[in-house]
Amino acid sequence: METPTRSIVKAILWQIMGLLIMLTVGFWLSGSIRFGGQMAAINTAIGLVNYLIYERIWSAISWGRRLHHQHGMNKFTRCE
Repeated sequence: METPTRSIVKAILWQIMGLLIMLTVGFWLSGSIRFGGQMAAINTAIGLVNYLIYERIWSAISWGRRLHHQHGMNKFTRCE
């Protein structure tokens, strides 16, 4: 299972990339850096919350994870 800190760092980095893309698209469509920035900020705030919830839900689901054998041990553990 992924730690909450890892989920938060991933989400923030993902949202920074999205912020820059949305700022560029907003500016390109409107010609206004202010409007593009407002659009990007709103999108980033909504996206960050949604991404964190999404990641935490998926980190709790074991479906699709592979099991691997730990060297020197006779037990299997889930790959994280």
